[in-house]
Amino acid sequence: MDIQLKKGLLEACVLAALKKEESYGYKIISDISPYIEISESTLYPILKRLEAGTYLTTRTVEISGRLRKYYMITEAGKRRLIEYTEDLDELERVHKFIYRAINR
Repeated sequence: MDIQLKKGLLEACVLAALKKEESYGYKIISDISPYIEISESTLYPILKRLEAGTYLTTRTVEISGRLRKYYMITEAGKRRLIEYTEDLDELERVHKFIYRAINR
């Protein structure tokens, strides 16, 4: 898959994973992995980028003597997720066009 396309899809998946409740890195990976391949080395730069873009906020909690960072979607992140779905609708229309062209 094209790296730029996958990057956008992964950002949308992260926001979608956080839509209903806050979460942490390992849980986000396990929520997304059935749908698209993602590793820790891919996830954390995405989380930093989304946080820098004000699409996410964070809080840190101590659990069993270790710090765990929780990520929460912001209102801007929810709006961005809607924009991603609009982009995906357009991508689906393009996909149908290309598919028809290939199968003529």
